[in-house]
Amino acid sequence: MSGSVTAILVSYNTASLTVEALRGLRDHAGRHLARTIVVDNASADGSAAAIATACPWVELIELRDNIGFARAVNLAAARATTDHLLLLNPDVVVDSDIVHPLVDFAARHPEGGLWGGRTLDPSGSVDPRSCWGLPTPWSIACFAFGLSTLLKRNRFFDPESLGRWDRDTEREVGMVSGCLLLVRRDLWQQLGGFDERYFVYGEDADLAFRARALGWRPAITPRATIVHYVGASSPTARKRELVMRAKATLVRTHLPLPTLHVGLLVIGTTLRALANPIVGMLRPARRDRSWAPLARQPRTWTGGFPSMGSTATTTPAGPTTRST
Repeated sequence: MSGSVTAILVSYNTASLTVEALRGLRDHAGRHLARTIVVDNASADGSAAAIATACPWVELIELRDNIGFARAVNLAAARATTDHLLLLNPDVVVDSDIVHPLVDFAARHPEGGLWGGRTLDPSGSVDPRSCWGLPTPWSIACFAFGLSTLLKRNRFFDPESLGRWDRDTEREVGMVSGCLLLVRRDLWQQLGGFDERYFVYGEDADLAFRARALGWRPAITPRATIVHYVGASSPTARKRELVMRAKATLVRTHLPLPTLHVGLLVIGTTLRALANPIVGMLRPARRDRSWAPLARQPRTWTGGFPSMGSTATTTPAGPTTRST
């Protein structure tokens, strides 16, 4: 079938949400959806059994060990034979057809290679995290000196946020989030899939860096919209460490002068940790203690994720549902 799609979800301790997402995907998908593959990353909440019982049409891969998001997606993608792969988080609500709008968008904009949609939070407000600008020396400098926090969603001083654009128009973007990502399978194979160094977080940005280096231009369309329960399996403190470790890996892989840029990440982390008590006094709801341990022990994350061949024991055990 021309434009056929294999949907891939990675489940980790989100049993009820995963079942809801799978049912919504099935109920609203049109003729393009050919297969749905779910990898359960050694969930402890009975996710695999719940999926097998409630969604017998799904091809379920049940793992005994948590191998991380990137490796799990690659494992499922290796089984696909369709024209496209659709990566979808399990902590989403699919209440309309997202497959046809994405396939149609891909056909109209083949130069994209990677295509995404629009995400809403459970209240129905726009969640801008369906896409981002890629890290640059300027965006890292803005993070280091607190500009991207003080002037959040400012197009110039918080460039990775893409400004105040509400994802309500079709547009080229730096990267498409792995929570809702359509990719040509032949391009996926050409790129070698996700870089498996990224246990969770950062793998979608790395994929976009490599795709853009080959001339592809990722883009999103608001015609494909989902509701995203961000962070359903990600404790805040652990997520912060994993995100910063991913950022350090991206900087070391794709930016010039990586030591300088990692140093700027350390400055930005330390600044936020020092400012947090003041923020807590002025605006208690915005107090964020997750920066402090990263500032105290930067070596836990500044080296990035270890290579797959490393014998280091720092490969994290934790969330494997993407929640950028």
